[in-house]
Amino acid sequence: MPARNLNTLIADAARKLEAVGIESGAAEAEYILCELLDFDRLHLYLHGPSLIDDDLIERFDAVVTKRLTRYPLQYILGVAWFFGRKFIVNEAVMVPTPETELLLDSLLRAARRCRSHPVSVLDVGVGSGVLSVSAALENPELDITALDISEAALGVARQNAERLEAVERIGFIQSDLFAGLKPGQQFDIIASNPPYIADGEYAGLPPEVKADPRISLLGGPKGMDIIDRLIKEGPEYLKRPGYLMFEIGYDQAEDVFASVQADSHYVDCTLLKDLNDIDRVIIGRVE
Repeated sequence: MPARNLNTLIADAARKLEAVGIESGAAEAEYILCELLDFDRLHLYLHGPSLIDDDLIERFDAVVTKRLTRYPLQYILGVAWFFGRKFIVNEAVMVPTPETELLLDSLLRAARRCRSHPVSVLDVGVGSGVLSVSAALENPELDITALDISEAALGVARQNAERLEAVERIGFIQSDLFAGLKPGQQFDIIASNPPYIADGEYAGLPPEVKADPRISLLGGPKGMDIIDRLIKEGPEYLKRPGYLMFEIGYDQAEDVFASVQADSHYVDCTLLKDLNDIDRVIIGRVE
């Protein structure tokens, strides 16, 4: 197939995707082909024209057709990228977002300030495992425990840990927040990407977000139910010094920051913005 036909294939798909409200349709079309061919973008244009056949076009069209329903592309393909690595995802877990890379970076920075050897980390709500697995691979000295209330999510996280050869450094526990931990068990760092969307906001969410498990999205009337529990219960499970860090919603910074500052367990509180200049990660330190 000549290169111009490859370009036409991408352009036709891009027009269809953008017509249903998907931004960057051409980039998505390229990404689909790259995943189907296991190529990067450069190799797609260098070698794709000679490898695209009727079978591949049929599979490409099937993916595009399903994507036109606004079903997440990551679920269709079964994979998502995070911090330069490919993770398996399905409907049991949230699709990872770039904003969580800020939480990962915060975790790794905090670990360098901890006194313990190894540094113990608790990932509350592990989901697909992107935070725990990435942290284990970036710093092999971490001792990580990963919790999730969903057995299905834990299965996905274990699968990713096994594929990326990090499973030996992560312990997985099915638990509703801290309930499954042993009495007196403590950690240097507690990190979480909790559900923080207010129940009343659910109806207005994009279709792609609604495809995520509701349990991983909704945090009560104000989106603060799980966040409040993390702030209140977290100090009991933290060593001294220790760090509690978690993601927040775009409009929750003032309330969350005030809650952390009002709790006498915390001696310091930091608010970090993501690349879109949105308040995204809260870090509370206990001494």
